Amino acid sequence: MAGAAISMSVGLAQAADATAPDQLIRQLSVEVLDAVKSDKAIQGGDVQKVIALVDAKIMPHVNFQRMTASAVGRFWRQATPEQRQRLQDEFKSLLVRTYAGALTQVKDQTIAMKPLRAAAEDTDVVVRTEVRGKGEPIQLDYRLEKTDQGWRIYDVNVLGIWLADQYRNSFAQEINAKGIDGLIKALAERNQKAAAAGSAPSAKP
Repeated sequence: MAGAAISMSVGLAQAADATAPDQLIRQLSVEVLDAVKSDKAIQGGDVQKVIALVDAKIMPHVNFQRMTASAVGRFWRQATPEQRQRLQDEFKSLLVRTYAGALTQVKDQTIAMKPLRAAAEDTDVVVRTEVRGKGEPIQLDYRLEKTDQGWRIYDVNVLGIWLADQYRNSFAQEINAKGIDGLIKALAERNQKAAAAGSAPSAKP
């Protein structure tokens, strides 16, 4: 998951609305890489500063409700509105810290775009990219949906594994054992420990 965290972080950032989803991803990629490479504090491991960067620039381009619902799976329908909001908040905090920690590891990576296989009228697409640096390229794909506010990312695929799928099994195990509130409590405790330690939480689902 560490590779996934690095990859997703590299691929996301603040950008103006683009006319096509692949153009948006390209803008996001360039802007976040430039921001990290030009900030000595981030490169030095200032997690709080990176969290602020991630929260302000990356998250507005993510449909977190859909991403959380997908990760929680069939149990999402059983959750109350309050439980859904708490799940979304804790999952967001988990991912923000995970990606913030990964951003401090960005060095010389670049993004290579692959041809977009989508029709102009499509409202749900997959944008495929590669993260290139030292070592083998990392496959990085995005699922995006077109909304009234523009294109929004709702899942990420790293090396053939979609993010929501990666968390779904562990979330289901927690819910089966301790219920939805048990999963919320587990996520909250994980985030609290990470905050107290001043670091990103474990990236393991």
